[in-house]
Amino acid sequence: MLTVLRVQKEPFDLATEIAPLTAGRSDIGALVTFTGLCRDEQGALSALEIEHYPGMAEKEIGRVITQAAARWPLEAALVIHRFGVIRPGEPIVLVATVSRHRSEAFAAAEFLMDYLKTSAPFWKKQHGDKAGAWVEAKAEDDAAAKKWRG
Repeated sequence: MLTVLRVQKEPFDLATEIAPLTAGRSDIGALVTFTGLCRDEQGALSALEIEHYPGMAEKEIGRVITQAAARWPLEAALVIHRFGVIRPGEPIVLVATVSRHRSEAFAAAEFLMDYLKTSAPFWKKQHGDKAGAWVEAKAEDDAAAKKWRG
């Protein structure tokens, strides 16, 4: 299985990142992508600052990609997560999964995003009206992630 995993400061380009996942392949039936964007929270947010522990973040995300590949027959998986100061409208995260069938690709992408949203070792600080406030986990994100446990 082809795996791409990067934690980076720079923005990414969706088309450029996903092209290698399916290049030269005629056996693939599904490519599912999710791009998470920074919201302005109705004008209250001027930027989101994301911190991580280098090395640990990649190791943990890689572990969860391995779990996804064990649960679903994936041909490829890609996770890119940004850190640093991110402005509203800019991309934060890209998840892509490739499989022979759409149901597996969708499920694996959702599994990976639920992990990234609730358990990945990233810390988010808001800039704007709530300057310096750390972003707390949301109950709906935790509820979504529960379906993958047990």
